[in-house]
Amino acid sequence: MLRQNDVAMTIIDLQEKLLPAIGNADRIIPNVIKLIRFAAILELPLLLTEQYPKGLGRTVDPVAAELPGVFPIEKTSFGCMGDEGFCEALARTGRRQLVIAGVETHVCVLQTALGAVAQGFEAFVVRDATGSRSDEEHLAGLDRLSRAGVSLVTTEMALFEILGKSDAPQFKRAISLIK
Repeated sequence: MLRQNDVAMTIIDLQEKLLPAIGNADRIIPNVIKLIRFAAILELPLLLTEQYPKGLGRTVDPVAAELPGVFPIEKTSFGCMGDEGFCEALARTGRRQLVIAGVETHVCVLQTALGAVAQGFEAFVVRDATGSRSDEEHLAGLDRLSRAGVSLVTTEMALFEILGKSDAPQFKRAISLIK
């Protein structure tokens, strides 16, 4: 189960030159924005990465607009756990559960989740907020993640699970993201 005090939201590589090639980007972006807004409401730590921004560009505007003051962690390692800057930022949060969204499911998302599990973290991949250039690669990535013990969740599943109960102080604000 996701626990509010253990969660760090992780948004991976939603970049200008990469996202147009992702088949379901029109579904990913609104779900990622819900996750970002939810993290803000609950004051959850949020980590944003960019894979080789010199070549792939910066975070797409609709996502970047939701993150004023959040600076992306630039990486060349496909898996975030292979990047020293990411690992240091994650360690500063003190959190042990990663809720992971972004692209590509079968590359950076997969390697991040597997790396997190290998280092003793719990990884939760948000299947409707991730994608790949092909459906086949996306589904293969999800299958491998599931077989490796990574929890697959949807955006709504994650939101309700983190909230835990309807009398939580932030419930009314958070529920507006779902309606």
